[in-house]
Amino acid sequence: MPELPDIQIYIEALTDRIVGVDLEGVRLLSPFLLRSVDPSITETHGRVVRGVRRLGKRIVIELDGEYFLVLHLMIAGRLKWQKAGAKVPKKQGLAAFDFETGILVLTEAGTKKRASLHVVQGDVGLTEHDRGGLEVMECSKEEFAERLEYRNHTLKRALCDPSLFSGIGNAYSDEILHAARLSPFKQTSSINESEVERLWTAARETLDVWIKRFREENGNRFPGKVTAFRPEMAVHGKYGEPCPVCGTPVQRIVYASNETNYCPTCQTEGRLLRDRALSRLLKSDWPRSLEELEERRG
Repeated sequence: MPELPDIQIYIEALTDRIVGVDLEGVRLLSPFLLRSVDPSITETHGRVVRGVRRLGKRIVIELDGEYFLVLHLMIAGRLKWQKAGAKVPKKQGLAAFDFETGILVLTEAGTKKRASLHVVQGDVGLTEHDRGGLEVMECSKEEFAERLEYRNHTLKRALCDPSLFSGIGNAYSDEILHAARLSPFKQTSSINESEVERLWTAARETLDVWIKRFREENGNRFPGKVTAFRPEMAVHGKYGEPCPVCGTPVQRIVYASNETNYCPTCQTEGRLLRDRALSRLLKSDWPRSLEELEERRG
């Protein structure tokens, strides 16, 4: 799922291309995309784009008359910018937003169509899509600590909770926790002041580094490679590969459709975190350390 750095780069690219430009029309190519009825999508046609912003992991296009198009890309939704008159992909195409300057195409890979589009009017309608998460790049250390203390979660779950923190998901939570040298399963109720500061600093620096990296990577081009798995990442999607800090093989925990990646040496004092499904199966045979794991593999 595109997270804060990816969404930020999308927004910057869209701002350069559509702000101050008329939205000539919206062509819906999938009946499942539009999730709202009132206002009608046709009421947005012919209106000038006044701004593009991020709302959590959503992209908001503001139009004249306080109309807003709220796009949630979910896991496989992606945006493409094409020249006016270009053909829209039939299989993956969900919608085409026609501007004088070009066409913004929304696509979604796979058979499960989860991406969504809402049309709302006024700030009251827009707030219904705001999960209330804190903007990590803008908050103080004290505000960050207060959110962590709001409810007791694992650090991984807390960072990914959109009602606590805005725009962070599975991929960047792994990278942030690795940079902070903290276990993804550590409880927020047990984190001390020094660890809070490390996590706050790591979150801001990690997100900032990736935003800058994407800017350099894309330049003036519209983002074409938006993925949760990048070779430059430290641990996310790097199961079995060496940690860039200490060389220890990266470990993972898979639960449902989510995956947590971590370095045992840097983050858990050498302990292997229990995979729920496997630990139930293995019970007392679950290895407690990397050394024990390597012995069993040998």
